[in-house]
Amino acid sequence: MHDQNSSVFVVDDDRSIRESLQNLIQSMGLRVQTFVSAQEFLTSKRADAPSCLVLDVELPGLSGLDLQQELAKADVQIPIIFITGHGDIPMSVRAMKAGALEFFTKPFDPESLVQAVQRALAENQIRQQAPNQTYHHGIVGNSSALQKVLRQIDLVSGTDATVLITGESGTGKELVARAIHEASLRKARSLVTINCGAIPETLFESEFFGHVKGAFTGAQRDKAGRFELANEGTLFLDEISEIPLGMQSKLLRVLQEQEVERLGDTRSRKLNVRIIAATNRNLDEEIAAGRFRSDLYYRLGVFIIETPPLRERREDIPLLADYFLRTSADRLKRPMPKLTETSVNTLLRYDWPGNIRELQNAVERATILSDGGPLDFSQVLGAQPTHQRQVTEEITTLLTRDELRLRERESIVAALDQAGGKVSGSDGAATLLGMKPTTLYSRILALGLRAKASANTNARVA
Repeated sequence: MHDQNSSVFVVDDDRSIRESLQNLIQSMGLRVQTFVSAQEFLTSKRADAPSCLVLDVELPGLSGLDLQQELAKADVQIPIIFITGHGDIPMSVRAMKAGALEFFTKPFDPESLVQAVQRALAENQIRQQAPNQTYHHGIVGNSSALQKVLRQIDLVSGTDATVLITGESGTGKELVARAIHEASLRKARSLVTINCGAIPETLFESEFFGHVKGAFTGAQRDKAGRFELANEGTLFLDEISEIPLGMQSKLLRVLQEQEVERLGDTRSRKLNVRIIAATNRNLDEEIAAGRFRSDLYYRLGVFIIETPPLRERREDIPLLADYFLRTSADRLKRPMPKLTETSVNTLLRYDWPGNIRELQNAVERATILSDGGPLDFSQVLGAQPTHQRQVTEEITTLLTRDELRLRERESIVAALDQAGGKVSGSDGAATLLGMKPTTLYSRILALGLRAKASANTNARVA
């Protein structure tokens, strides 16, 4: 399923590892080039950029993580798969949150690495074939709702302002956080994510702020918390509403003072961390119920971005389906399915309570069942669609990419016209199309439209 011209570069100072990786990747029908150091990789003469980089963490001279930062500073976008002889959790967190696709500890499972390479090639191919469909790490779409979000990302990413991302589950809040980080001045540093809903209440302080040896039973060594790991970079606090009330005051102090004290320690450590938080709950209601501190809310909500549900950015559904089809087919080693107008209409009539995550899962299941034929979403969606639309005819003719693009353009122009050129807000084009504003802005730019069209005229081609 991958491009025959795809190439994978391997950087590892261990000859046996280089050779085994070379043989493994060549068995996939791919071209491979190997390097013994990061310096050799940077100074080598290469005809083409690699489609994927398999990179050892511990290299002589410039480390693999240092090379990752150098590439990020130069805005070189290569999917990176890290391998290391030491399963160091902070190191893996740093690598993954700085943009690495996968992180493997030696000895690694060959099949898992093959799958990671296939995923990297699929994402790289999609980015090259349809670069205008994505805006910062896989945010796909061009609806007015999405364009509003993209515009907000552009506005806030160049600052160090604290950002609060709200929205239903499955609407892509982590993608927005990653986009903000990657467009910021901190993009060469770590983006560290912590899921506040997945931490036992007794471990919050240790996970957030770290601890010293002997601070509690089982603390056998010093440990840096997530705030320290994110120093000079960005800390993404997902599901922020799940933090226990007693812990919220301690978090507020760290945000205010920009310093952290490890559990059991008496020494404070200064920090320089940008905070991005996200929640799927209504924090005003949480405050009224006494479950969330209002002063913490005001500290976090300096700049608020709301990710719209998929039902409010329906125009993006064909684009998202096409994106997920390409990644799923390559990863599952299945023939590329056929997206018919019947398939598209089925997707458009469904309300997607699980949002983008549900759509991705539906596309993957339909891909498995299709065996290369037309997609049949009636087998995977289960219940009848809840959003009924007028469908005058069910055509099984396959839609080409140009036809999908034309339909998309027509929908955007109509929505902008109805919204008077306004992209965001409850009466904006993004809401009419069921998209995130950031997605709509991205698609408007990609299609050469202008968001600020008058209420009585169509958006003009730039």
